[in-house]
Amino acid sequence: MGLSLLPIGLSAADAVAAESPRWAFDFRSGKPADGHVAVAPGQAYSTETGFGYEPRPAGTEASPTFLFSVAAPEGNYRVTVELGDAKLPGDVTIKAESRRLMVEKVVTRKGQIVSRSFIVNVRHAGMTPPPANAPGAVRVQLNEREVGAYDWDDKLTLEFCGPAPRLARLRIEPVSMPTVFLAGDSTVTDQRYEPAASWGQMLPRFFKPEVSIANHAESGESLKAFLVERRLDKLLSAMKPGDYLFIQFGHNDQKANWPQTYAEAATTYRDYLKVYIGEARRRGATPVLVTSMHRRKFDAAGKIVNTLGDYPDAVRAVARETGTPLIDLTPMSAAFYEALGPDQAWKAFNDGGKDATHHNNYGAYQLARCVAEGVRASGLPLAQMLADDLIPFDPAKPTQPDAFVLPASLASSSVAPRGN
Repeated sequence: MGLSLLPIGLSAADAVAAESPRWAFDFRSGKPADGHVAVAPGQAYSTETGFGYEPRPAGTEASPTFLFSVAAPEGNYRVTVELGDAKLPGDVTIKAESRRLMVEKVVTRKGQIVSRSFIVNVRHAGMTPPPANAPGAVRVQLNEREVGAYDWDDKLTLEFCGPAPRLARLRIEPVSMPTVFLAGDSTVTDQRYEPAASWGQMLPRFFKPEVSIANHAESGESLKAFLVERRLDKLLSAMKPGDYLFIQFGHNDQKANWPQTYAEAATTYRDYLKVYIGEARRRGATPVLVTSMHRRKFDAAGKIVNTLGDYPDAVRAVARETGTPLIDLTPMSAAFYEALGPDQAWKAFNDGGKDATHHNNYGAYQLARCVAEGVRASGLPLAQMLADDLIPFDPAKPTQPDAFVLPASLASSSVAPRGN
């Protein structure tokens, strides 16, 4: 890839194969720091060098936001950034891959350098071929929306957003650590384009750099479709003892008009949940069930109407029957929407509130805080890995939408998420 191996030490707990690549880059003018590769302003990504800036979408040339990629094999990586500038103040928020929130609003004074570390999970669609004559697939069955997405390529991509992103130096090193795998639908996935967002892509911001969030959720998925498309096989292939599998399905499973993926709440839906639970436990991982958030539908009294049928109750029943930890997002989402009320709740949803299922950055962020609060209350060892600055959250007292600020990504689209 045109880069030499750099002598960055790893702790024994984080050690990986000695041949795994490590990188260090210097973005400042002048001579680069020892062991660092100099990055020229505007140096475009190329397969020859294996690093560089990603091209900007048309119409965003004036934006200070930029994306930088490094060719990287599958795995978890600790990313350490040194933020700031000798001559200018800075204000930056960092996202990874398809808009996963990693670092929120770091402000630096002129001449100040601040260091932050976070964990990024990298994957591609390929799978280890099965043995001769054994059934199986060699790739995840991606849909057209995923083609070209940063979540499924052979690179680690970082997006530096905000009014004044200042990047001085960057280190990337492979690590071995607990991974939280997310399996779910469009309300969980890494939404590729603004203004849509889901809680799964906000979740990394709420954890210490001691755990990786690997979001395999995708729009339109149900428990059955996730299996058929080999998405469960893909995440299970990387699962190890000490990992977690968060499972949230229901929005699409309930659609009887989707006959190939429909699962009845009282029977097959529960059976599929138990399959996911069993597969995680076989590998020494901890499954966690998550009930789906409500859709935005109010009654005359300003209370949320249940449009999810018996599916949340089915999740709760399976949690009891199997002794599986449960994060009950359904009532938390109702408390969140009702706190805003019918006149304000639309501000948490995609497409200016025209979409009553999928969220924007504000709504996804608040729901991710609900999930993090569920982790805190679970008693799981994972709770010890929540970010130190994460204060308790009451969904009935959310941040008001007009007070919420999160810099937008460069990628935007008018295409609505698939599945509702």
